[in-house]
Amino acid sequence: MKIVDAHLDLAYNAIRGRPVHLPARDQQPDEEGIPTVGLPDLRQGGVSLICGVIFCEPASDGRPGYKTANEAHEAATKQLDWYRAQESAKTLTIPAQPADFSRLVPTPQTILLLEGADPIRNEHDATKFFAAGVRIVGLSWKDGTRYAGGNANPGPLTPDGIKLVKQLDQLGIIHDVSHLAEQSFWQLLDTSSGPVMASHSNCRSIVPGDRQLSDEMIRAIAKRGGIIGINFYDRFLLPPNEQGKRRATLKDVAAHIKHMCDLIGNPNHVGLGTDMDGGLGREQIPIEIETSADLPRVAEALSAARFSDEDVIAIMGENWRRFFDANLAR
Repeated sequence: MKIVDAHLDLAYNAIRGRPVHLPARDQQPDEEGIPTVGLPDLRQGGVSLICGVIFCEPASDGRPGYKTANEAHEAATKQLDWYRAQESAKTLTIPAQPADFSRLVPTPQTILLLEGADPIRNEHDATKFFAAGVRIVGLSWKDGTRYAGGNANPGPLTPDGIKLVKQLDQLGIIHDVSHLAEQSFWQLLDTSSGPVMASHSNCRSIVPGDRQLSDEMIRAIAKRGGIIGINFYDRFLLPPNEQGKRRATLKDVAAHIKHMCDLIGNPNHVGLGTDMDGGLGREQIPIEIETSADLPRVAEALSAARFSDEDVIAIMGENWRRFFDANLAR
């Protein structure tokens, strides 16, 4: 089974000091918890394709981060250079085109995803990031960017955001809607003719809040042919009345997947986007998962939830592969 994880913050963690070349169990806990992702874990777990995230955190609430577009661009460039260095060292493989997915390679194939578009200072930068291999862009992060409102800071696409959407469409870059505010989400779908996806989002009907997708959003993404990656963060899995009272489990993951499949009417638009190294640790993901090497257990949970073998294979990776085969710009 070829597993796909559509959201991993490898470069961000490596640059801030996590030794992601080691198995997670050999990495030391840090301020964000017990590590769960190392490159050896991905190989051991059969994760053959990932979205490697470029994430630049803005300065807020006393946390260090970028304060200007130039600082965001500098931080993103360092992470992009890290991914390219991994390709040179043959620890990751960045496919040049969808046909490369069929090649047997010993390292996870990596599609580059820019989370939060502030590093794109102008039209030239968008073209430069595309030339360097970035194929997915999320306009916003939770607090919003100068391009769009975010899930914690409501608002529409800005005039610059509308211009950027059109340029990304021209380049063939996929839109990631996971952190968009409600208003900017719908405006993006109206403005863009390009492919859309949600790399790491769950169901608002189970976990209320703007960080999750409403039923209407889920249907809209599916109608556009997009895929939604299920996030493993316990706060996005557990209903509010159960948070803090128990650990999340893979049954909770299966519940979000089932709700989406029931809404859509088929299992063809749901996958994994664990974000399990995105500012959280082992104690904040499903209790059955210690590292990425344990992701095959998700398939067992789906089978236990009475998904067919064909549907399990689709959700574990084939849906994402089909989507990227159809939409990844050459």
